[in-house]
Amino acid sequence: MKSKRIVLVGGGLTSMALAFFLPKENLEIQIIEASPRLGGRIQTSLGKLDTPLELGATWFSDAHQNLLCLLEELGLEKYPQFSLGKSLFQTDSNEPAQSFYVPESESPSYRIVGGTERLIEKLHANIPNVDILLNTKISSITDTGEEIKLQTLEGASMDADIVILCVPPQLVGTQIQFSPNLPSDLMKILPTVQTWMSGSIKFVLEYDTPFWRNQGYSGMLYSHVGIVSEMYDHTNFEGTKFGFTGFLNREAANYSTEERKQMVLQQLSYLLGNPSLTPVTYIDKLWTGEHIFEESPSMLRPHQNNGHHLLQQGYMNGKLYFAGTETATENAGYMEGAIRSAKRLVKRLESMPK
Repeated sequence: MKSKRIVLVGGGLTSMALAFFLPKENLEIQIIEASPRLGGRIQTSLGKLDTPLELGATWFSDAHQNLLCLLEELGLEKYPQFSLGKSLFQTDSNEPAQSFYVPESESPSYRIVGGTERLIEKLHANIPNVDILLNTKISSITDTGEEIKLQTLEGASMDADIVILCVPPQLVGTQIQFSPNLPSDLMKILPTVQTWMSGSIKFVLEYDTPFWRNQGYSGMLYSHVGIVSEMYDHTNFEGTKFGFTGFLNREAANYSTEERKQMVLQQLSYLLGNPSLTPVTYIDKLWTGEHIFEESPSMLRPHQNNGHHLLQQGYMNGKLYFAGTETATENAGYMEGAIRSAKRLVKRLESMPK
């Protein structure tokens, strides 16, 4: 029996999960990723002291059952987000921050032991026969009748029986040419599908001691006035590596990395004292650019058109499909949504004639 060739465009969690879930018999699976790394919007950086610092997807809950089952299958462990102690809320620059305590939750947020990128690494290790191409950007997709031909920006071409687009729908609409054209109602929807993390600015800090914990603080901060809008304790599972992670406000994009760092440290020193001023590591990431959205997209409301019914359908006579967390009908925008999307496509492909 001739093998069916499946090309997954994008190297994030959805495509990695698809490659893991798909049966390996009589399938040739290829992942094509435009950037130099796998993981998409999952990105864990190690600080100078080897603290796992999350610049992308971080948290999940007991409601995310598909993700939890996958973690168990891969032998990965979870642990609850630390929240003990005083948390802070800045509402006015002319008034002291308000203190509050977060009650212990029966449904806490969790993190992955060792960092979220361990999920990508484990999936990668479990798909040894999948061909992966990095730094390869698809520019056109053509239905030739019997198969699909993909063309890269560099001029290379490849053929496939099935193509699954595992990149944000906004990118599909602006970066890939289709022949014949996809339906006009679908093309109108693509620019209006909100991309999770689009435009967000995430920062991480690493310290050699958990000075905030020693002072009775949880490390949790919400602010309407500083450059830091949200922050959380980022100590590792073992309690031996210490730091913070959080989000900067949108205006922070107007400053350089060094300017953002100084503004973050100034805000934290005001709230948590002078030990804040001497981090071992500071990193931030603006989730913008060609792998997130094209140029300046219109402002979309959170989850706008995520899970849209047109993203559930097959195109090019059942040879082209959409996947990814933005296509999920439940938990869109989360890691859970990415895995739900992958499982939906696996069922779809398994139901097709052999």
